[in-house]
Amino acid sequence: MTAPADPVLIVGAGPVGLTLAWRLFEAGLPVQVFEAEPEIPSQLRASTFHPPTLDLFQPSGITDALIAKGQVTPTWQIRLHATGERAEFDLAVLAGDTGHPYRLQCPQAELSRALLARLPQGTVRFSTPVLAVDQDEGGVSLRIADGDVRGSWLIGCDGARSVVRTAMGAAWEGAAYPENTILVTTRFPFEDHFQGLSGVNYIWLEDGTFSLLRLPDLWRVSLHPPDGMSAEEALEDDRIRAQLGRIVPAARDMQIVEKRIYRIHRRVAATYRQGRMILAGDAAHLNSPKGGMGMNGGIHDAWALADILIDLARGAAPDRIDDYDRRRRPIARDDIVGQADRNRARMNTADPAQRRANLAELQAIAADPARARDFLLTSSMIAGLRRAETL
Repeated sequence: MTAPADPVLIVGAGPVGLTLAWRLFEAGLPVQVFEAEPEIPSQLRASTFHPPTLDLFQPSGITDALIAKGQVTPTWQIRLHATGERAEFDLAVLAGDTGHPYRLQCPQAELSRALLARLPQGTVRFSTPVLAVDQDEGGVSLRIADGDVRGSWLIGCDGARSVVRTAMGAAWEGAAYPENTILVTTRFPFEDHFQGLSGVNYIWLEDGTFSLLRLPDLWRVSLHPPDGMSAEEALEDDRIRAQLGRIVPAARDMQIVEKRIYRIHRRVAATYRQGRMILAGDAAHLNSPKGGMGMNGGIHDAWALADILIDLARGAAPDRIDDYDRRRRPIARDDIVGQADRNRARMNTADPAQRRANLAELQAIAADPARARDFLLTSSMIAGLRRAETL
């Protein structure tokens, strides 16, 4: 293999950027990562690892490291809070399709730390915001506080406000959803207050929805603040406790470990590549968190892009790079953003009769192994990865 003389430059040291950096380094390609934050953030962000993502990392030992720090979740539910009725999906039906027939709930920072530990010191430059990027016929460059850096490719793994996507001029197609989401972590024992609770639960309230995701020592709660309440008001501890107290009265006194509020988007970049500038992860697509597909989809982007860049370094035809946009952008549009949007629409159904019809259909699917397998192949992102190989 003839590696490029100039490194692949990656903007963003989240799980997507670090996955790409690690895979390129393992293949012998020079790589440099630039991150504005001073270190890997410890805040709880994404936490769901789907089966095919665990399969990808298994040979490296990273999956076992994540399992040691996470919560294996073999089932997940959609349920009615008022009655406790639920549809429960058991990922055991995927045992013939994956080596990991379950979801793993583990903070994304654990993956980032595992990847960082496998890269040579100095590969990632923290506290180094990228000020500008550019490209010409010979390669790419980026500007940081102490000068310009030259590279062979420039990969934007720098999130929703991507400087790389802006420089590419790629339209940010889609829109923001109208509601805010509050993410709260707590040690309150929700399992003592809900009969038959799973590790991942999407729950209909009479006047809204919320979700509960279990980590080894925490519950992660997603709420939507009442209409007309400002973000500042909604994030006050007393208001969070009052909102949860209407769901579980004992939660009015719960300890709040962490909290944040954010706006959800449904967006896909109009193109993933312009010349030698390329997008991956949240810089390329944003989706509702219903279903936990955002981080996983970004990791799958990184994996596919790494395969292509490695092939190019080994002498593949230059048009091999075209496979990335052709295979990953339709999957983001239809299987990640589209599926997450459908999940959100189902949970946001307010009509009681429609909710009961949805629940009955989900229960029927869960009770039929063949239908459950087809449903879970899609929701667990296995079908999307398989489809990408055919595009």
